[in-house]
Amino acid sequence: MSFNASSVDLDTADATEVICYLKASQNDYDGRLGQRVSSIFVILIVSTVVTFFPVIAKRVPRLHVPLYVYLFARYFGAGVIVATAFIHLLDPAYDEIGPASCVGMTGHWADYPWCPGIVLTSLVMVFLLDFGAERYVEVKYGICREDPEPVMTTTTSNGLTTVAERCQSREKKEAGLESQSVDSLLAERSFKQQIAAFLILEFGVICHSVIIGLNLGVTGSEFSVLYPVLVFHQSFEGLGIGARMSAIPFRPGSWLPWILCTLYGLTTPISIAIGLGVRTTYNSGSFTANVISGVLDAISAGILIYTGLVELLARDFLFDPHRTQDNKRLTFMVISMLWGAGVMALLGKWA
Repeated sequence: MSFNASSVDLDTADATEVICYLKASQNDYDGRLGQRVSSIFVILIVSTVVTFFPVIAKRVPRLHVPLYVYLFARYFGAGVIVATAFIHLLDPAYDEIGPASCVGMTGHWADYPWCPGIVLTSLVMVFLLDFGAERYVEVKYGICREDPEPVMTTTTSNGLTTVAERCQSREKKEAGLESQSVDSLLAERSFKQQIAAFLILEFGVICHSVIIGLNLGVTGSEFSVLYPVLVFHQSFEGLGIGARMSAIPFRPGSWLPWILCTLYGLTTPISIAIGLGVRTTYNSGSFTANVISGVLDAISAGILIYTGLVELLARDFLFDPHRTQDNKRLTFMVISMLWGAGVMALLGKWA
């Protein structure tokens, strides 16, 4: 027997049917095609320019971009990434597939808290990839971290040796290195770790950008509010992407940072165009759309939570051996990060 919304007995009504009815929506497209088409080009230009800015500031010294402008872009962007993870990904994921949603109360979706489970799985997978990449490079090049205290491992003719001593000996014996070669290997390891982490970050952001681009193409009365909000939203996320990329030591003349910046800039406009192409048939509130959107949001949330807290904040502020000791600069960096997180969290009120 189908659910009849006009005649509901609260004593016998099925909660799942009620929730699914309330959450369901039809295609909300209400015209304004010209404005929607303009959003493709506005978001393309603005978000791409903002994404390129930190990269250009770092890679083109003759522009003489002030240090504090670059620092603001970098750490404001870091705060944006963290806020995006929690406000713009985790919360929507719960709304789409969480226990109080239509999806989360239906079938096997109701048997387990899948939303946090997917977030946890995504986060752990990123950690394992990060750790595995670092360990692979260490083993390949015979480079090990120095332990704070000697650790007894094997007995040699000279007595006991430590893990650090053994690794350094292997490094010099097998590779025949001098100190300059060791530095180059360390630089290569750092680059590979950072570019791997960045590609994972960009994947998470792009998944989110695809969803919001589709929704902007078909949204109804809230389009007039959502349009300018998403211009800022995509610009701030782009700033985070560009700031993170600017810290990666690419080889001089490499085209990869420009390609990756362009890829981010194109994602949302292309998604808006696709949304316009299916503007009369796509229903962002359907069960299937909620499942796909919720799963992608949960995966992206796990990626950005790990990347934002570990790769950006912890690595830059807590574990960086070359972190500045200038209290003025450190204070500026922290305040910039808090501004980025705060502004992006505020945008969550509308998008």
